[in-house]
Amino acid sequence: MYSTYWGMKCNPFEKNINLKNTFKLDDFTQIQSRLEYLIEKRGIGLFTGAAGLGKTYAIKYYVKNLNPSLYKIIYIPLSTVTVMDFYRSICVGLGLEVSAKKATMFIQIQEGIKTLFKDRKITPIIILDESQYLRTDILNDLKILFNFDMDSINMAALILIGQPILNDILSRQIHEPLRQRIIVNYTLHGLDKDEMSIYLKDRLKLAGINEDLFEKNALEALFACINGSTRKLNNLIEKCLIIGCTDEVNSINSDIVMKAENDINLG
Repeated sequence: MYSTYWGMKCNPFEKNINLKNTFKLDDFTQIQSRLEYLIEKRGIGLFTGAAGLGKTYAIKYYVKNLNPSLYKIIYIPLSTVTVMDFYRSICVGLGLEVSAKKATMFIQIQEGIKTLFKDRKITPIIILDESQYLRTDILNDLKILFNFDMDSINMAALILIGQPILNDILSRQIHEPLRQRIIVNYTLHGLDKDEMSIYLKDRLKLAGINEDLFEKNALEALFACINGSTRKLNNLIEKCLIIGCTDEVNSINSDIVMKAENDINLG
């Protein structure tokens, strides 16, 4: 196994690696601070960025550390659904009975959120992933569904996660009422060159590697290939380490990076 060849005590590039006491990417830090404000105000938040930049991971990391006795997390990853399916998903998340009628579920959802917030002192946090695929009729309903006591109080937090096209969708005139209710809007920028180098060094140190495994030309090649994506960087690094192990080299150069890039790319 390549980790043994390189003397690594763990795989620091896998999804579930513990981030405690390790370098936090700027996007990650920015999202954490904005989520703190969003949850406090119980409004609608919008987080957009290209695939692989860590949107969902950063948000899951934050809500995972919330007190479950104070917050109810409802994560909906499937956004290519009908309005009825959408209402059913929220009902299931809130532990409510699913009705055959939209109007009934609308009332159930609002009453369920009110009960959690007012009676049980629990704030519901509803997370809609891949929101760029949400239908217009669902987006239209969101502003109504989260309107409580004649729009005088916020009883839940709604988090929309999506790719950059979601900003274009919400900029349309038809979605102006929803857009006005968004109190947090952050677009991820991805890794820059310096941050990528620090991230790589930090992750290798986490695995017990203190020397520079990646040559300078390899770092340049890595940055040229990843388009700011942490996910692609992790995949590319793992492939580089596998190829380096197979070739029995002592360090990773740009040729190995390009081999890894070729292996990862389809076609």
